[in-house]
Amino acid sequence: MAITKERNKFNVDEELESPFNISQLKRAGKYIGRYWKLLLRAFLLSVVAILLDLVTPLYTTKIVDDLVPAKDIRGILLVGLLFAATVALVLVINRWRTLLFNSAGQYIITDIRHDLFVHLQKLPFDYYDSRPHGKILVRVVNYINAVANFLSNGIISILIELLSLVAIFFFMLKLHVGLTLMVLTGLPLFILVMAFIKTPQRRAYQKLSNKQSNLNAYLHESISGIKVTQAFDREDTNYGIYTKLCNDSRFAWLHAIRISGVIWPIILTLSVVYTVLIYYAVGAGWFSGVTVGVLLAFVSYTSRFWQPIQTLGNLYNQLITNTAYLERIFQLMDEPVSIDDRPGAVELPPISGRVEFKNVVFGYEPTQTILDHVSFVAEPGENIALVGPTGAGKSTIVSLLARFYDIREGSVTIDGHELWDVTISSLRSQMGMMLQDSFLFTGTIRDNIRYGRLDATDEEIVAAAKAVHADDFISQMPMGYDTEVQERGASLSAGQRQLISFARTLLADPRILILDEATSSIDTQTEQLVQEGLQALLKGRTSFIIAHRLSTIKNCRILYIQDGKIAESGTHQELLDKHGLYYELYTSQLS
Repeated sequence: MAITKERNKFNVDEELESPFNISQLKRAGKYIGRYWKLLLRAFLLSVVAILLDLVTPLYTTKIVDDLVPAKDIRGILLVGLLFAATVALVLVINRWRTLLFNSAGQYIITDIRHDLFVHLQKLPFDYYDSRPHGKILVRVVNYINAVANFLSNGIISILIELLSLVAIFFFMLKLHVGLTLMVLTGLPLFILVMAFIKTPQRRAYQKLSNKQSNLNAYLHESISGIKVTQAFDREDTNYGIYTKLCNDSRFAWLHAIRISGVIWPIILTLSVVYTVLIYYAVGAGWFSGVTVGVLLAFVSYTSRFWQPIQTLGNLYNQLITNTAYLERIFQLMDEPVSIDDRPGAVELPPISGRVEFKNVVFGYEPTQTILDHVSFVAEPGENIALVGPTGAGKSTIVSLLARFYDIREGSVTIDGHELWDVTISSLRSQMGMMLQDSFLFTGTIRDNIRYGRLDATDEEIVAAAKAVHADDFISQMPMGYDTEVQERGASLSAGQRQLISFARTLLADPRILILDEATSSIDTQTEQLVQEGLQALLKGRTSFIIAHRLSTIKNCRILYIQDGKIAESGTHQELLDKHGLYYELYTSQLS
C-alpha cells in the first residue's frame, strides 16, 4: 500500500490540456523581438533557398525538352553545372540559415532562463516547501528547451512553409493548370486525416511530457536522498517505483510515435498515388501539351507539394503544445514574490543590533498559529538563546528576523526600523546566519568560506577558519583551502561541514548573528574549542542561538519557547532556581 501511495505521489501530471491561448505567444514575443534582425536574416535566407530549390526542376525541363533533342552537349553541360551550383548554393544557404536560427534559439533560451532564475531566487521558502523540486527543474530545463526551439524556429517555419507551398503552387500552375487542379483534389483527404489525428497527437505528446516530468521529479528526490535510501535498504523498493515511472514514460513515447508515424505513410501514399495518376492521365491523353520535360518537372513539384502541408500540420500541434508549456513557464514567472521590498523601502543604515519583537503573531498557513503574541527585546551585543521542545517556534523566530517570512500581526524592529520598511538586501547583509543544514556549494573550501563576502582576502578567510578551529583540518588536506568540495560537501564529515559554514558566517562580520543548531554535528572536544573562538566573535554582536545542548548557552539570556509563547525568560542560573520548564529540560539532559 505504501508503494502505491509513493507512486501516486509522482504520478500527478501537469495539467497541459488547455485551449490555444494567443496571449502566451504575444507575451513570448518580447523574447523573439530582441533578436528580430537575426531571425529576419534567417527568414530571408530561407526564402532565397526555397526559390533556388524550386528552380531546379525547370533545369530538367530545359535539358529534356530542348537540349537533348537538339543534341546540344555544351548546353547540357552548362545547365548541369548550373544545376549543381544551385544545389550547392542551397546547401550553403541552408547551413547558414540553420546557424542563425540556432543562435537565436540559444539567445532566447538564455533570456528566458535568466528571467526565470532571477525570479526563482526571490521566491519565498514556502514556495519550495510545497512543490517537488524535480518538477520545478522540468519547467526550467525541458519546457524552456522545447519552447525556445519553437519560438526561434517553429514560428518562422510556419511562415516559410506557407511561402514554400505558395511558391510550389505557382510553379505547378506555370507548368500546367489542369494537372495542378487534379493534384489539389487530394488536399481535402489529407486535411480530413490531419483533423482526425491532431487532437490525439497533441494529447499524446502532452502525456509524454507529463510522464517525463514525473520521472525527473522522482529521480531528483532519489539522488538527493540516496544516503537515507541505502541506510534503510530501500534500493529494491525504489527501483520498482523508478521502473514503473520509466515504463510510463516509455509507453507514452511509443504511443506518441505511433500516432505521429501515421502522417508520413499517408503523405507518401498520396504522393505515389498522384504521381501514378499524373503518368496515367498524361499517357491516356487527358491533357494536351505535356512534354516529357514538363511531366518530369511536374512530378518533382508534386512530390514536394505535400511536404509543406505535412510540416504545417506538425507545426500546428507543436504550436498548441508549446503554448501550454509557455503558460506553465509564465505561471512560474508570475508566482507572487510575497517577501519583497515594499514600495518606498529604504536602505537599513549600519546597525548596533537592538532587536524587538512586539506582539508577533505568525503561522505558515492562514488557519495555523506558530507564534502567539511573542514579545521580547534583545539589546545590542546581547546573546539570546532560544530553547524549548521541537516545533515550539524557535527557528520560526529567527526566520522572521531575517524576513524569510512576513508576520501576520505585531511588529519586528531592528534599531527601531520596521523590517518591512527597509530593503531585504540591506537587512540580510548585516546578518550572519548558520542554518541547521550546513549546505556547501560545489567549488573550493576557500570559495565556500568567501560565499557571503566576496571581497574577503585570503588572510581574512584563514583568520575566520582559525577562529572556529576549522583551519586545523583544512590545512591538513592535500590542497588546503583550494581543496574541491563535492556537491553538498559530500566528501567532508558533518562536523567539518558545520565548521566551514561557521567560518563562512563569521567572515561576513555581521552585526546580528544567528546560529541554528550550529554545534549539533561537532564532537564535544571540538565544541569546546569553537566556544572559545566564539566568545571574542560574539562580543559586540547581537546573537540568537538555537541549541538543544544546554551546556553551550550558559552565558546567554535564555528564552524558553513553548506552544508559540515565551514561557520563561532569564539567565541559566535564574531559570534553574525557578525549578520550572527550563529546570526540567536541563535536569533531564543531565540524567
